[in-house]
Amino acid sequence: MPSSIQKLNEPGRREFMSGVAKACLGVSLIPGGAFAAGGNDRKLPVRKKPAKKIIYLYMSGGMSHLDTFDPKPEAASEYRGNLGVINTSADGVRISEYLPGIARHMDKGAIINSLHSRTGAHEQARYLMRTNYSKRGTIKHPHMGAWLLKYQDRINKQLPGFVSINSGSRSAGAGFFGPNFEPLVIGKPGSGLQNSVHFTGVDDEAFLRRRKLAAELDRKFHGHYSDKDAHAYTAMYNEAATLMRSSDLNAFNLNDEKEEVRADYGEHSFGQGCLLARRLTESGVRSVEVQLGGWDTHQENFQRVQQNTAILDQALAALLDDLSARGLLDETLVVLTTEFGRTPKINKNKGRDHYPKAFSAFLAGGGIKGGTIYGKTDENGTAPVENPITIADFNATVAYGFGMPLDQRLFSPSARPFTVANKGNPVMDLFS
Repeated sequence: MPSSIQKLNEPGRREFMSGVAKACLGVSLIPGGAFAAGGNDRKLPVRKKPAKKIIYLYMSGGMSHLDTFDPKPEAASEYRGNLGVINTSADGVRISEYLPGIARHMDKGAIINSLHSRTGAHEQARYLMRTNYSKRGTIKHPHMGAWLLKYQDRINKQLPGFVSINSGSRSAGAGFFGPNFEPLVIGKPGSGLQNSVHFTGVDDEAFLRRRKLAAELDRKFHGHYSDKDAHAYTAMYNEAATLMRSSDLNAFNLNDEKEEVRADYGEHSFGQGCLLARRLTESGVRSVEVQLGGWDTHQENFQRVQQNTAILDQALAALLDDLSARGLLDETLVVLTTEFGRTPKINKNKGRDHYPKAFSAFLAGGGIKGGTIYGKTDENGTAPVENPITIADFNATVAYGFGMPLDQRLFSPSARPFTVANKGNPVMDLFS
């Protein structure tokens, strides 16, 4: 390689390689060093003021649509049970009586009541919703949060770009994008960032001395073996060490919040996770996921849904209050979704079973047109009868909200092309 090229700094090298790629290969280079090529151009307009951050609230287990955002008060009791409905801050929009806090914010949000899928098994359906692709044994697809980070890069370089709370380490992550796009997994939101202080007896001087020795060993290793994953993990370690000495580490410390604020979100893991999501978003984290489990209600559906919606309603209402008061809602897209719905007809165990044929989601902030209901199911909630929307359409809508290029193909290590939208069509009517 000519010495003049070797002397280029990182931005210079990237610009040079991007120019070569465009001129010789007809592809472009995006953040993260991945090559991309244009797909079938559907002439979709790009949002003029896209959202910058996402808080992704995932209802694990399959949230019942009839008992939350798509109640059917006129249906027979074997479908609706004894559930009532309430008015909201949006004219003509009624939702479950279990969600009074969210009802206050309906003027800021949009409900999608026509989601549908063919995937009714938990693991496969969770994977599909979070990645936009069917689960395969030969490849791991990136989470939607990783796609956003791939295209938009980090806002605060001292903090991770993607954080996953209460979701477990087996959740969908970076996929074939590689370690640089893996989420930081937080198991206990109220405990701060674990392993972020020195061991007892190790002061700054000793820590820096050990790091210097480790860097020397790494240098020798990398000199013999050019492995991108090894380089990525070394970079992640260096970033973690930098964060340990940064004031940005305080973003993970919920003890900095007033007791009444923590109480507003709820003294449960999901509520505290939503509070942590707000703190991280405010500090410049691009993508945060918070999970709430317990929605697999094959038995005693109404008792369990009432317990879960109390947690959800308190936390989400506090989050929307907080984001709005701090001026963060316009730039932050809040997404609430699940893997599938529950059977409209109540089973013999007073429960509802898996039902991918119809389910609901909720969007707020990030330029979403408030007070909107998109799509409609029939009188018993068994199937969409107006504006049906697939999971690919839903994720394309989220991607559109961030101004991502929906048709641009990125290539996996096996040279297979993928797009963030996976042929989905965004619902642009949901945006103001």
